[in-house]
Amino acid sequence: MNLQSLKVQPTDVAVLNASGRAPLPTEANCFNQLAHVHRLRDSELNYNDHQYNLNMQILRNREGLHAPLRMGMDRFAARQVGRLPFLQSSYLMDDVLTGRCDTIGFEDFLNLPENNEHMRQPHAVVEKSLGIYH
Repeated sequence: MNLQSLKVQPTDVAVLNASGRAPLPTEANCFNQLAHVHRLRDSELNYNDHQYNLNMQILRNREGLHAPLRMGMDRFAARQVGRLPFLQSSYLMDDVLTGRCDTIGFEDFLNLPENNEHMRQPHAVVEKSLGIYH
């Protein structure tokens, strides 16, 4: 009896994503592209969207189509509210509408880069956004 072993060939990444900034644990960087990626990473990346879609399906089955449409329009309107260009949006209205304001997650205590407080010159930023240069 001649049993040949089946060898698993490692997959080679053709192009590596390299950037000069510190990556998040969920982003694909050179190390994460070459290392083993846990299966839960992709699940965790899409968790909030999946929960929202599931809740909208349940709401549609219970209340009809108008309720998820209304909530979707409310979320769209909440995302359209503008702030001054030098202020970062916290998306608090969207969190309240989806119920995420009551939960504490990874992004709340590990300080994601998009939540960093950085102050720029307010007048310069507004003038640049309006196309006014001196």
